[in-house]
Amino acid sequence: MSTQRYSVSPHPIETLLTWVKSGEIAIPEIQRPFVWEATKVRNLLDSLYQGYPVGYLIAWRNPTVRLKDGTPSAGKRILIDGQQRVTALMAALLGREVLTEDYETVRIRIAFHPIEEKFEVANPAIRKDKSWIEDVSTIFAPEAKMLQVTRAYTKANPGVDEDAVFTTLERLRKIINNHVGIIELAEDLDIETVTEIFIRVNSAGARLDQADFAMSKIAANQAYEGNLLRKAIDYFCHCAKSPDHVARIAKGDKAFAASEFFPAMKWLKDVTDDIYDPSYTDMLRVAFASEFRRGKLQDLVALLSGRNFETKQYEEAIAEASFGRLKKGVLAFINKTHFDRFTMIVRSAGFVTADLIGAQNNLNFAYIIYLRGRDQGMRAADLEQLVRRWYAFAQLTRRYSKGNPETDIDYDVRQIDTQGLQKFCDASIAAQFNPNFWENLLPLELDTASSNSAFFLAYQAAQVKAGDKGFLSRDITVNDLLLNRSDVHHVYPKKHLKSQGRSRGEYNQIANFVLAQSEINIGIGDKPPEKYFGELVSQCDSGKKKHGGITSLSELKANLRAHCLPLSLLDGEVPDYHDFLAERRTLMAKKIRDWFEVL
Repeated sequence: MSTQRYSVSPHPIETLLTWVKSGEIAIPEIQRPFVWEATKVRNLLDSLYQGYPVGYLIAWRNPTVRLKDGTPSAGKRILIDGQQRVTALMAALLGREVLTEDYETVRIRIAFHPIEEKFEVANPAIRKDKSWIEDVSTIFAPEAKMLQVTRAYTKANPGVDEDAVFTTLERLRKIINNHVGIIELAEDLDIETVTEIFIRVNSAGARLDQADFAMSKIAANQAYEGNLLRKAIDYFCHCAKSPDHVARIAKGDKAFAASEFFPAMKWLKDVTDDIYDPSYTDMLRVAFASEFRRGKLQDLVALLSGRNFETKQYEEAIAEASFGRLKKGVLAFINKTHFDRFTMIVRSAGFVTADLIGAQNNLNFAYIIYLRGRDQGMRAADLEQLVRRWYAFAQLTRRYSKGNPETDIDYDVRQIDTQGLQKFCDASIAAQFNPNFWENLLPLELDTASSNSAFFLAYQAAQVKAGDKGFLSRDITVNDLLLNRSDVHHVYPKKHLKSQGRSRGEYNQIANFVLAQSEINIGIGDKPPEKYFGELVSQCDSGKKKHGGITSLSELKANLRAHCLPLSLLDGEVPDYHDFLAERRTLMAKKIRDWFEVL
């Protein structure tokens, strides 16, 4: 018995383009920026002209849903793989405009040289050269007559062989008769199976995931304005990173600008904060989890398809309701008040720059908590504290950066629904943040040479929250250093440790790092710790500044305590390097604990 879950059939490119124009096959990528370089479009046409294969396309027909009157309705085909190729063909052969990564609408013109039988991206020089046909789409226009085109070309290029030109142009025009193989997934496959197939498909070397599938599913929908919703998600994520594109979208996409989504997101034009720059995967996760109380994006695809999880059937009413709920979740996500207050809460915990943000899913779930708490009418002060504590907790436990984050998110969202938001969060934190975690596990986690360690990021946030000054700084704070420019200074200088035969993993331990002004770091240079700490004591005795601006011994001790450095460094008894690291890790863990307890 065959286990094949698909069929393969060849179709002429002309038929494929007709399907796209008629809506028989949905090309979600048309709703998104076209990312191919123009040279890649040129190469695609050349491959077709030479008769080379251009790869398979993969499509899946939406499941049949029951309409309100009980009759079945066959869905469109969704093009899962090959979206860029089909968009490229529509742009080059039909003269369609495409949306660039800068959200500008442009025409991609591919020129053709009938004598040399060569393709090239049109440029000013080619446009002036009459031996080139500057735009091949004119050859494929329905009203184009090859004999007239040939005569016009030979008139502009005296001496060329008219028959040869006619034959070449006919060959070019016939590339739309070339066949492309379409792999069509079996119509009776359930959503979970199609999602698994989708994940395993590689497109241009990039592994596809459920978010890509969900976005394709959203864009393919016309009945419930899925295409508009898809644009809202894409545009918001793009403008969060590049605020100047808000004006370009307003100018270049009038239909979207007139929708309810654009006024809700145009505030991004004035944004300079990059603490939370979500991708469309992040946005889908938050909008879906906060609104549907589920965490797996394959469930979103199923619901948007009308899946009834109890009957295993597909119903139009469920699809309609699901698009409505997703729209509500997206509008809540992009709401300026929600977004601003959430990022303000994250900053208030000490995470003042994007460099201090660890796994993105920690932010995503903290935003889910914020939206859920706001929807439930939690008091603002209680919600702020809950979001701060949960984000710090997720960072310190790497809750969504180990194993399968989607499964963990799904579990936590469901538990919140069962136990209640505050109760679940409090119980989860209490279960893991016990004395053993603070006194034993956390110091062990601080034994790392990764400056991107979640624990070092949390330690820096703790310093910001405490208002600590930079290492040996009298006035410049750690917050100032992070927001402007700082050096990571090795307490036991790197060159000093290398001269002792220490490895990179030893001298780059995060317990050997402090944040300092560049001039202080440069001034200390490679001096052994016993030398420059001795100079610091002398500086306090004499008042003559050598390293930083501190001239009071009490201020110096306070600065060392703020950086979790043992005061024994000032006594002329510099501990063994590994003993120093062990002692400092314990002090850093205590500082992180003190920070968490006041969040």
